[in-house]
Amino acid sequence: MFSALRYYWKIAKGYRLRPWESPYIRWRLETFFGPEAEKARGREFFALLWRERARMRRFLKWADERRAEAAARTASANRG
Repeated sequence: MFSALRYYWKIAKGYRLRPWESPYIRWRLETFFGPEAEKARGREFFALLWRERARMRRFLKWADERRAEAAARTASANRG
């Protein structure tokens, strides 16, 4: 849950109270879900996320693993 909130906080900057208007989030959803997500607004946006929550959970887990790997590489490089 924390990783989902962290990811959302980063990608929704400027659109945190209306994420369906964020150009990045819209692009991401269109890429992830296809044309169905193109016109999603408000209620449809959240209905889509709720219906596809298992896929989103897998994506967020993957994104969190990538973030952890990048942090580990940075820490390793900083140690010399």
